[in-house]
Amino acid sequence: MMQLGFHSAILPDVSLESLFEIGGQLGYDCIEVMCWPPGGAERRYAGVTHIDVLTLDDDRVTQIQSLQQDTGIQISALGFYPNALSPDPSEATAAVAHIHNVIEASAQLGIRRMTTFIGRDFTASVEDNWPKFLSTWRPIIAAAESVGVRVGIENCPMLFGNDEWPGGKNLAYCPAIWRRMFDDVPSDHFGLNYDPSHLVWMQMDTIAPIREFADRLIHVHAKDVRLDVDQLNQYGVLSHPELYHTPKLPGLGDVDWGAFFSTLGDVGYRGPVCVEVEDRIYESTHESRVQSLQQSAAYLRQFIPTRPS
Repeated sequence: MMQLGFHSAILPDVSLESLFEIGGQLGYDCIEVMCWPPGGAERRYAGVTHIDVLTLDDDRVTQIQSLQQDTGIQISALGFYPNALSPDPSEATAAVAHIHNVIEASAQLGIRRMTTFIGRDFTASVEDNWPKFLSTWRPIIAAAESVGVRVGIENCPMLFGNDEWPGGKNLAYCPAIWRRMFDDVPSDHFGLNYDPSHLVWMQMDTIAPIREFADRLIHVHAKDVRLDVDQLNQYGVLSHPELYHTPKLPGLGDVDWGAFFSTLGDVGYRGPVCVEVEDRIYESTHESRVQSLQQSAAYLRQFIPTRPS
């Protein structure tokens, strides 16, 4: 059976213990826990540190494992979403170093999943990014494989602001690139953190990739998106995507969740599906953020039933 979880960045100001308490109250099975380096980040939903992997010692490992046992809620993955292929060498170096730290922490905690972005030099073509992708990610995946951690890459293009134009800051946004990535880095510890919402606003099939990449599904995000066709007709696909799409809670956008979960089940996926909230309507207060998780769980439980007690 799949497990229903949520991405912890929506509750940036609570402790890990409070995060688990809220998850338990709302009936979640798991949490994707954010592990950015302390100090914050400029991007929305970035810079959240619910586990500081730089100070993770045996005592804290025991505390976190006890927290999971006591609450019945598991950590689905440790997450960190930087730009490891940034054209700024210092940014790329720091990102790669911390990706390694999060992978090692995932092994320490026995979680065995880490979620992230590939990154991209947004000023360069896919072809021109490829050598750096190979030289950066072959060692990362080799290190992950050596400690038994599977790395799931989210398929968000990261193409929303002027600082991400024109190429976006994540190379791994479409099936053609995934296919090439997995051919060139053929480890079974390298796969996808699959989010259907990004394919919707790019006007792509959300279902066929589930079948083709079934053996690469390491983690799944549940985020919805509403496509504004009138705006798209005005601006076209070469404009900033924020002009013609809006992230929404599951059930409030254009993702066909029935077909999505039916296909996940058909291909044998039995892992975590974590709500990722980026719906601005629910951002103003802590209470509204918790409400977003409550509403998302109520909707998605028709597809992922609560386990019998």
